[in-house]
Formats: sequence, structure tokens, C-alpha cells
Amino acid sequence: MDDRRMVRVSKYLSRHLRHDPGRIGVELDPHGWVVVDTLLAAAAAHGFAITRAELELVVAGNDKQRFALRDGRIRANQGHSVPVDLDLPVAVPPPYLYHGTVTRSLAPIRAEGLRPMGRHHVHLSADRETATRVGARRGRPVVLAVDAGAMHEDGHAFRVSSNGVWLVDAVPVTYLRFPG
Repeated sequence: MDDRRMVRVSKYLSRHLRHDPGRIGVELDPHGWVVVDTLLAAAAAHGFAITRAELELVVAGNDKQRFALRDGRIRANQGHSVPVDLDLPVAVPPPYLYHGTVTRSLAPIRAEGLRPMGRHHVHLSADRETATRVGARRGRPVVLAVDAGAMHEDGHAFRVSSNGVWLVDAVPVTYLRFPG
């Protein structure tokens, strides 16, 4: 499968496993899983046929490891805007985590902290490099440091998805460290 096709399949899966499964008639279980055969049939019925081999290549080859396959089912690892319980245990975060954004988002972040926006959680990275790549998707990146250790001590619950993305309900401004 060429890179263009891989990106198209990955975006299609993201859309329907994270945001709009009903658009193709798929229903996620409470933890975000759907039977692979059901998903493939629904995709084909809606004009976007995906082979099982393509699906497996996208899951294995996605650089961000956005998807998980288990027991004949698939789900997105995080980033949902539809209600799901990923059933991730609370975890102790490292002292600092990082969030990539862009300059135009700094004013609202300085006023309100980090909010999940249309998702269930704020997404944080364990390293600056990953946060930089995340921020660069929307323009010139700005990396914010999050005092995750202090947040944890103050009772905020962190979870980590299977692909290493740290999730938290919100990050109040007092825990953010802005560059410069």
C-alpha cells in the first residue's frame, strides 16, 4: 500500500472510530471497540472499501499508533469526541508533561488553561519533541510544559493510552509553564 492510501485509510478510521461511527452505520461498544468485519462491511457499503490487510498495515504502521486490534475488534486509542470509556487505569505521571499548540491559541490557554475542546481529555506528551510535532500540525509550534507532578499531588487523575499519550480532564493555568 502506498503512503497516500495509508493516510487516507488512517483518516477514514480516525473519523469513524473517534468521531462519527454512525455516519457509516457502525456502533461502538461502551469501550470504543467494533468488530473488524462489521467495520469493513460498513466502509465498503459506504463507498470506501478497505481490505483486512490494509487495515492491519495501517494499525501496525501508523506512526502515532492511533488504533488497537484485539480479538477481532478494533478501536481508536484516544481522541474520541463520541462517548466511550477507554477503561484506562489512573497512572502516576512523570514530573512534567508537554502540550504542543500554536501562538494563536496562547491567549485563551493563558485565560482558561488547557481544555479538552471537542474531545474527552486534554492530550499531553511525555517529551518535547512529540509535543512539537503535534503543535506543528496547525502552524508554528509552541510547547507548554505541564507540572504534572504537582497536578497529581493535588488530586488530578492522569491516564496513559496504549500509545503513550497522557490524558487528563483539564490543565488549570496554575500548572502551565509558558515559554519565554
